Amino acid sequence: MSAVAARGTWVAQGAVVLMPAGLMLFLGAWGIRRQDAIWRDEAVTYDMAHRGLTDLWHTLQHVDVVHGLYYLLMHLWFAGYDATLRGTFGDAVGLRLPSVVAMTVAAAGVALLGQRLVGRRAGLLAGFTFALIPVVQQYAQEGRSYAMVCALVVWATYVLVSATSRPSRGLWAGYTALMLAACLLHEFACLALPAHGAAVVLARLPRRVLRAWLLASATVLAGLAPLAVFSTRQSAQISWLMWPDPLQLLTFAVLAVLGIACARVRIRSRGPIGLRALGVPLLLLPTLLLLLLSHVEPAYVDRYVLYYVVGFALLAGAALARLLRPAGERGQTRGRRLRRATAVALLPAALLPVNVHLRSPDSRVDDVTAVAHAVRAMALPGDGLLFVPSRRRIWRATLPHEFRGLHDLALAKSPLASHTLYGTERSGDEIRERMLTARRIVVAGDPDGQPADDSDQEIAKRSTLRAAFEICGSREVRGARVTVYGRAGACGVDGGAVGGGAGSWSRGRVLVPARHPLRCRSLPGHSPSGLRRSVTPCRLLPAWSFPVLR
Repeated sequence: MSAVAARGTWVAQGAVVLMPAGLMLFLGAWGIRRQDAIWRDEAVTYDMAHRGLTDLWHTLQHVDVVHGLYYLLMHLWFAGYDATLRGTFGDAVGLRLPSVVAMTVAAAGVALLGQRLVGRRAGLLAGFTFALIPVVQQYAQEGRSYAMVCALVVWATYVLVSATSRPSRGLWAGYTALMLAACLLHEFACLALPAHGAAVVLARLPRRVLRAWLLASATVLAGLAPLAVFSTRQSAQISWLMWPDPLQLLTFAVLAVLGIACARVRIRSRGPIGLRALGVPLLLLPTLLLLLLSHVEPAYVDRYVLYYVVGFALLAGAALARLLRPAGERGQTRGRRLRRATAVALLPAALLPVNVHLRSPDSRVDDVTAVAHAVRAMALPGDGLLFVPSRRRIWRATLPHEFRGLHDLALAKSPLASHTLYGTERSGDEIRERMLTARRIVVAGDPDGQPADDSDQEIAKRSTLRAAFEICGSREVRGARVTVYGRAGACGVDGGAVGGGAGSWSRGRVLVPARHPLRCRSLPGHSPSGLRRSVTPCRLLPAWSFPVLR
C-alpha cells in the first residue's frame, strides 16, 4: 500500500471515531449548566466528593458503599477542579464534566465497535445514533457514575471482540480489568456479562475462547463479591424503589422493537462474533434480567443498565449503513437514497423538544439550588428550620451558606459528624420541645401529594406544626415546597411572613416577591416595574395580602 493510500485509510478510520465523539462532546456541553440546577442525587455526589478521605471511608461503612469508587474518583477530580476551574465554571459544570468526557469516550468506542463488526459506515452511523439517543444525553449531563459505567462496558465489549479474533492473555486481562472496574463503579454492570456470554455462545466460537471468557467472568465476579456482600447490609437505600417507571419501560420497549427490526436487515458481519450475536443480547438481556430480579426485590431503574442502548446503536448503525448505501451499490438508486436520508434526518429534529427539555431544571425530580434560594428568600435570621422528611436535608449540601443563621431544630448530628448522608435526628419528643420554643419555622419539604413518612420524628414535626403554628407563606419550586410557619401573631404586621433574601424586591416595610408583574397587585407609591428583579410568582401568595417585614 502506498504512503498516500495508507494516509487516506488512517484519516478515514480517524473520522469514524472523531466525528461521533465530537458530536457527543458538543451535545454534552450544550446546556450543561442547566441554569445551575442540581438535583438531589447530584447533591449527594457533591457532598461525598468534598468529604475528606477518612470521613468518606467511615461514611461508606454505613451508606452508599456501592458508589464508593465513584466518590473517590470525584474526590480526586474536585481536588484539582476546585483549585483551578471552579471559579470560572461553577459547581454544576464540575459535577457533570466527567460524565460528558466519559460519554464522549463511549461514543468513540461504539463507533470503533461498529466498524470492527460491520464496516466504517456502520461504525460512523452507530456512533452518531448513540450520541443522539436522548437517554444518553441525559446521563452525559448527570453527576453520577452511569456514564463512566457505560464507557467501560463499551470498551470491554470492544476488547472482547478483539480477543475472540486474535486471542491473547493481554486482551483477556484487559477485558477482565475493564469489566471489573465497571462493576466496582456500579454492581449492575455485571449484567453485561450474560450478554457477552450469549454473544460468545451464539457465535459458536472454539471452546478455548469460551473457557477464556468463563475464566475472565469468574474473576470479575470474584472481585465484585466482597463489595456485593457488604452492600447487602445497606439494601434499605433502594427501599424507595417500586414497580418500574412506565416511561422508562416504554423507552426500553421502543428501542427493543426498533433494534430487533434493525437486526432483520441483511448485514454481512466481520470477524468471529457477528453483529446480531452481540447487539441483540446486549440490547435485551441486561434489562430483562434486571426486570426479572425486580420481581424478587424491586431494583429496576433504567440508568442501572444504561449500557443496553449500545446494543441498539450498533444494530441501528448497521441498518442505516445498509439503507443509506451509495447509489449504484446493491441496487440502490439516488432517489431512494435521498428519500431515506431525508427521513433519517427528520428523526433528530423530532427529538429536539425532548433534548431541549433534558437541559432544563424541570427534567429532574427536584432542584436543590432553587430550594436553597427559596429558603434564603423567605427566612429571617434566627428562624427555625425543618426538613420534611429528614432525607431532604441533602438540599443544603451544595449551598450551605444559604441556610446560615437558621437553626435546624431536628438535627442531632450533622451528616459529616454522623458519617451519614442526611445526618441523625433527635427523638420525636425532643423535636416537639424544640419546635415549641421557636417563633417561626421554615419547612423545606416534599410537594403536595407525596406520601408522608411514619417515623416518630416525622409525625412529631407534622403534628406540632398543625397544633401550634399557622402558615405564613409558601413557595413551590421544582420538586419541593418551602413553607414558613409562625406562632399566633407571628404572621401579622409585626411578625412578617417572608424574609427579604436575594432575588426579592422590597421597599420600606413591604416585601412583594414576584416574577410576573402583571399578576401582582400594585401598592400605592410602588411601581410594578420595580418588581421584575424578583423570583417568586405572586400567585403563590394570597391575592388580598402582602407580607410585611418586621
